[in-house]
Amino acid sequence: MNDDFRSRLRPLKSVIKPDQSEPEPPETKETFVTPDEAAAADDLTQKARLVGNTMLKDKPETPEKPSWRERLALHWPPGKKEALVSGVVLLLCVGGGFALIHTSPKTVPAGAYGAAPAAPKITTVPSNLTGLPVQPSVNKRPVTAVMIENSLDARPQSGLSQAGVVFEAVAEGGVTRFMALYQDNRPSSIGPIRSARPYYVQWALGFDAAYAHVGGSPDALSDITRWDVKDMNQFYNGNYYHRITSREAPHNVYTAVSTLNKLEKVKGYKTSSYTGFPRKPAAPAAQVTAKTIDMTLSGYDYDPHFAYSTKTHTYKRSEAGAPQMDAHSHTQIAPKVVIAIVVPETQGALDSSGAYYSNYDVLSSGRAYVFQDGTVTKGRWSKASNSSQIVFTNSQHQPLLLDPGQTWITAIVSSHNVKYHS
Repeated sequence: MNDDFRSRLRPLKSVIKPDQSEPEPPETKETFVTPDEAAAADDLTQKARLVGNTMLKDKPETPEKPSWRERLALHWPPGKKEALVSGVVLLLCVGGGFALIHTSPKTVPAGAYGAAPAAPKITTVPSNLTGLPVQPSVNKRPVTAVMIENSLDARPQSGLSQAGVVFEAVAEGGVTRFMALYQDNRPSSIGPIRSARPYYVQWALGFDAAYAHVGGSPDALSDITRWDVKDMNQFYNGNYYHRITSREAPHNVYTAVSTLNKLEKVKGYKTSSYTGFPRKPAAPAAQVTAKTIDMTLSGYDYDPHFAYSTKTHTYKRSEAGAPQMDAHSHTQIAPKVVIAIVVPETQGALDSSGAYYSNYDVLSSGRAYVFQDGTVTKGRWSKASNSSQIVFTNSQHQPLLLDPGQTWITAIVSSHNVKYHS
C-alpha cells in the first residue's frame, strides 16, 4: 500500500566531480624542444589544468529542476513542509466553503426547478361606495341597504358606524329613521331593523341595493313590488333575522351583513351596478370654517349635532345632548362627510297609531350643504329617476368631489334648518 505513495521523481543527474588526482599522461616519445617552446607548453598545460580542475570546482553543474507533474506527486509519509502546506490548504477550503454557504443568496439556480413563482402583488382600488382603498373583489359585492330605527327605545343602535353611506329623514310623528348602506364592511350586528318608506326605497335604487326591512308603509310595500326592488323583507325571510332578548318588540330585530349576503346569494342578487360619488383626496383646511353643525328635524330628541375633530378630520355626531354611540363597535358615530339636502316634504297617509307617514319628493333637486375638511360648500343636489344616483354639484354646476370615508346625508325641509359655526 505504501508503495502507492512512493515518490515518482526521476533520479536526479549526479553532479560530476573532477578526480582528486590527475591521471598519468600517456606515454610519448621524447622529442627536442627549445626553452621557449617548453615555456609555452607549460603555460598551455597550466591553463588547461585550471579549466579542467579549478573552474569546474567553482561552477559545478546545476541539477535539472523537477517538472510540474513531479512537483505535484505525493510523498509518503509526508514531510513537515508538505504536512504544513496540506493543512493550510484544507483550512482554506473548509473556511471558504462555510463562507460561501452562509453568504450566498439562497436562491434556486435558474432552470434547476423551473422559474420561481412571483410574489403576489397586493393591489387595491377605490371603493365604489366610500372611495376608501379596498380589494377589487369588494366592488363586486352587492350593496346591502338596511332600515334602522331611531326611536328613543332603539338607542344605541348597532352597525351604523361601519356603514359606507347613511340617509336620514323623518319617518312619522317626528321620529327619524336611517337607511345604512354596506359594501366595504360586514358588521356582525345591525339593528334594530324597522319598516320601509318610499323615499328610502328610491335612494336605495340609486345604488342598485338589496333592501332589508321589517314590513313597511302601504305605499312602500306597493312600490317595492312595482319598482322591482331587490327585496329582503323580514316577513318572508325570517330565518335570516333574529330577535334579541334585551329589548322589547318591535325594537329587537337584528341581523348581520354576512347573513344578508347569504340571502342575497339565494335570491340571485350577485352584485350591484351603480355610480358612486366622485371622490378626492382628503385635504383638511388650514382654517376651520365649519367646526359645528346643527340641523333641525323635529325637536331636541332627534335634531343632530356634529362637531369637527381636527385630530381625525371627522364630524362626531350627537343626539339629545349626548354622543351617539354604536353599541356594536363601541365608538361614537363620526362620518367623514356630512351633507344636508333641502327636500320638499308632505304628509302621507295615517299609520296605525294615527300619525302621518312622511313623504319626501326625492326625484327633484334643491340646495345642498356639503361639510368636509372643516369647511362647508354650498351647492345643489338632484336625482332624475329611481335608478339614477343622487348627484351633488357646486355653484359652477360641476360635480362636488367628496372625501373618502363615510358619507352622512340628512334631509331637511328648509335652508334655515341647518346652521354651522367656525
